[in-house]
Amino acid sequence: MTEYQTITFEQAGVVARITLNRPDAANGMNGTMTRELADAAARCDTAATKVVVITGAGRFFCAGGDLKDFASAPSRGRHVKGVADDLHRAISTFARMDAVVITAVNGTAAGAGFSLAVSGDLVLAAESASFTMAYTRVGLSPDGSASYHLPRLIGIAKTKQLMLTNRTLSAQEALQWGLVGEVVADDRLQARADELAEQMAETSAGSNGGVKALLSDTFANGLEQQMELEGRLIAARAESADGREGVDAFLAKRRPKFGAQSAG
Repeated sequence: MTEYQTITFEQAGVVARITLNRPDAANGMNGTMTRELADAAARCDTAATKVVVITGAGRFFCAGGDLKDFASAPSRGRHVKGVADDLHRAISTFARMDAVVITAVNGTAAGAGFSLAVSGDLVLAAESASFTMAYTRVGLSPDGSASYHLPRLIGIAKTKQLMLTNRTLSAQEALQWGLVGEVVADDRLQARADELAEQMAETSAGSNGGVKALLSDTFANGLEQQMELEGRLIAARAESADGREGVDAFLAKRRPKFGAQSAG
């Protein structure tokens, strides 16, 4: 799939940009969008991509699942399961790839949009952005990795508060809660995302992937198991081309040149 109906995909060097592009429907997720998002994620899961920026077109980041789409399906449950499965495939791919995923939350992030927003490795939010779970308001339950990421980010008590009361957090509140890494002025969001993407593009993809892999396993492992993973991974990194270049550059007091910086 090279042409998308509900998202835009742009590759510039090692940076991929994905924009949720249904502004007239608040960038709501329907079956087409989640399939396309999963396909775009797979396209990014190569050595040619070191950074992925995800944002929304228009005033919304993503208002969650497209309820009109859900209601029109002959079998709502089967349709919603398919939509969720494709979204989960995309999020899993983003989580497991070496590329750093930057979510630039330009407006309201509700439901699955909230889930996608906070699944980023680095989360930026515009000052006007807001965050709400919204699932139980329509008799549904969370998806999109919310029940995995939120307890790890903010704990069970605050997660229950968000999921059960559908409290809306401002960007600043989301920053204070630990859901967002940085809040910037609305008119600075794209520029800041670009700056961060350029910074990450100069880093080592293998090292970044190692960080992501270690942190994804840390809550499931005991101390010794996690340290063994750390030891094995740092040894592998020391033998890698990027690891050798990084150490050699440090000792020579020069800037390292990590691989695939100009690949596209």
